[in-house]
Amino acid sequence: MDAETPPAAPSSPDLARLLRSVSRSFDLSIRLLPRAVRAPVAVAYLLARAADTLADTSQVPAAERGTKLSAWAAAVSGDLADPGREVRQIAESFAPMQSDADERALILALPACLDALSALDADDRADVRAVLRHITRGQALDVQRFADPGRIVSLANAAELDEYTYLVAGCVGEFWTALCDRHLPHFAALPLDEMRNLGRRYGQALQLVNILRDAEADAAAGRCYLPADEVAALGIPAVRRKWLEHAHTGLAQGSRYADAVHSRRVRAATALPALIGIRTLALLEQRASTDSRPVKVPRSQVRSLLLRIAVTFASRGPLRRMFEDGAASA
Repeated sequence: MDAETPPAAPSSPDLARLLRSVSRSFDLSIRLLPRAVRAPVAVAYLLARAADTLADTSQVPAAERGTKLSAWAAAVSGDLADPGREVRQIAESFAPMQSDADERALILALPACLDALSALDADDRADVRAVLRHITRGQALDVQRFADPGRIVSLANAAELDEYTYLVAGCVGEFWTALCDRHLPHFAALPLDEMRNLGRRYGQALQLVNILRDAEADAAAGRCYLPADEVAALGIPAVRRKWLEHAHTGLAQGSRYADAVHSRRVRAATALPALIGIRTLALLEQRASTDSRPVKVPRSQVRSLLLRIAVTFASRGPLRRMFEDGAASA
């Protein structure tokens, strides 16, 4: 890969450190990106991660979380006359609720995140705002659906699951594609519309991996993303298997997306989540049905993936084989 100065991330060293602290793996992909697309992707991630923290602050009543999430979405969209005052109020009220120091730092940095958005050029800022509208809509649906943690609520059907995975992740694949197409000449070997479709399905698959990985923790919090009508008709094991297969298919679309990308840096950044995702699915499939322990790809394996990507210069053939090896172990 071509040598390049390590990323400065959103707009300051402090936000760069914050990004690393709140993202276990996506920050690695961001660091691999060319400078032209790195900043808008990093800013979008921080804005979305902050919204997710607001939505998940369970000590705050659902109605208030919904109100503050809506205010944060309006501030990001540029729809508030005085966004600074509103955002400072959100930070001051939600930061003390965060038991995790990194989450608390993220909420306190809301004004700085908004400043980083304002510093982007107009086209990048418009793309970030567009993707955040989708993401915050998905998070608002979560707050509404799962307002009562005392009872388990499921998504009604596959259409609701498809909508949710698009809003919180599929749209990110489209956003990524739009940025790369604008900033990088001859971005991909496939037509733009096909890349957008592949990116959307890839993003949805990554969210399915998260859903399947976090199913037990979500259930403990009163959430079930598996469609209720399918569970009633087929039972949880069969439905889980169906959506595992959907995730496999979507990650394969991600591998195809990466294969079509010309830039080695973008190819590496795009392929890494698919390689981690396919190994996460393998761990889920190998886990005993009675084992509810969290599933995570060990950091040593992630470092090994990064090393293999680096030594092969993100060449297409080795990346394909790495994905096929991961899929074969599932």
